[in-house]
Amino acid sequence: MSILGRTALTVLFLAMVTPTFAAGMTVKLLAPWNGKKVPAGQQCVLDGGKGSTPPMQVSDLPEGTVSVVVAFNDKSYPPLSSNGGHGTIGFAVKGTSAKLPAVPGMTKSLGHGAVVVKKARSTGNYASPGYLPPCSGGRGNRYSADVTARDAAGKVLAKVSIDIGRY
Repeated sequence: MSILGRTALTVLFLAMVTPTFAAGMTVKLLAPWNGKKVPAGQQCVLDGGKGSTPPMQVSDLPEGTVSVVVAFNDKSYPPLSSNGGHGTIGFAVKGTSAKLPAVPGMTKSLGHGAVVVKKARSTGNYASPGYLPPCSGGRGNRYSADVTARDAAGKVLAKVSIDIGRY
């Protein structure tokens, strides 16, 4: 097979296996979160807080979205820096926009129709059965969230990553 033929097959294969995301989904943090600094009291219990997830407004959800899943990470701490190291929370949604309420950390009982998709990967005193609020002791770690819109089969329709603040 010629190089041109192999290139065309590679492009076709990548087009088939690479997810395409609908352009336009946006995520905005709601007060008291501003994406720059973790608000007072929103850190973990070990650091004197009683943190909850940041409330968010998600707009321009793709057609077919039935849930929004948020994976929380500490980008400054490699063991918890990706794939929901600080926990992954799911919210059932309807329509083209949704307000995701703040849900408590350090518990699997979330309320608001939210569910723990994956508990935080933290261990020992930092172990959490759900979301682990920022818990770096105020060393300036950068926390983020990967927000995905999903269909009824769990397929990712759109993804936005945002900074939620430093602590």
